[in-house]
Amino acid sequence: MSAVHPGYAPPSGPDRPPPRSRARRWLLAGTLAWAVLLAGLAWWSARTDEPTVQEQRTIGQAVPVVDDAVGRLVAALDGTAWAMTPSRVEQGCRVTPFSAGTELIRGIDVLVAEGGERDLLGKVADSLPERWRAGVRVAADGPLLRADAGEFVLVEGESTSPGRVRFTVLTGCRPTDVEFAGLLPESPPEPALRAALQALGRPVPERSDEVVASCPGGAKAWTQRVAAGAGPASLSALAPLAAGAVVIDTPEAYAYRRGSGLVVADATGDQLHLAFSTGCVD
Repeated sequence: MSAVHPGYAPPSGPDRPPPRSRARRWLLAGTLAWAVLLAGLAWWSARTDEPTVQEQRTIGQAVPVVDDAVGRLVAALDGTAWAMTPSRVEQGCRVTPFSAGTELIRGIDVLVAEGGERDLLGKVADSLPERWRAGVRVAADGPLLRADAGEFVLVEGESTSPGRVRFTVLTGCRPTDVEFAGLLPESPPEPALRAALQALGRPVPERSDEVVASCPGGAKAWTQRVAAGAGPASLSALAPLAAGAVVIDTPEAYAYRRGSGLVVADATGDQLHLAFSTGCVD
């Protein structure tokens, strides 16, 4: 047995671990210092760095980018049977787990000869600005076009069914800083649209929905759309109006040029829809 001398603490052996209070104090101090450093870096980054993620861009910043993207798609679709679709605003999406936002979605529907969907997507991809990095790849559901229009605005194109392609421009969920009242304006139907409705024996409404986009050269492209009621429709009644300028002729869809505009009749689904559009190229 070891002797214990007066005035000295007994030696600590393996069964007596050293005190831990000092180590715990150092650990706590280090954790607090690291938290302060991270908070400071976050404060500095928020005030000096450029936004690098989508949720830092507002919906108001995305609106002109979306408008430009739709106009460029319209210009690339010259010569085809197309019509812009009504804009959609999805509110209440989650920007973060703690804040809600808004998503804007715009689109263009195109009719092509069956089997021509992949060629159309490739043609459009080649016509878009190089900075968009547009490309077409083969996905599980068919060919898919994807492009980056800038400001985190996504452009997609895909075949929705044989002979039909839809292009979509999406903002993703963003902080809301603008109101979208009057997003879908109305106007009296153009004469070409009125004539098509009358030829099909459908009533002519006083107002039609209108969608507008800015062309690359500064002009405006627009589409007027009307729902012409349910029930079967013989689209061959439109042939006298086409005057030989037929773009698409199938039992369910008929499209033709009328002056500088384009008339599209779509009898798929439970409603007959007609659209009259003017593009970016006369």
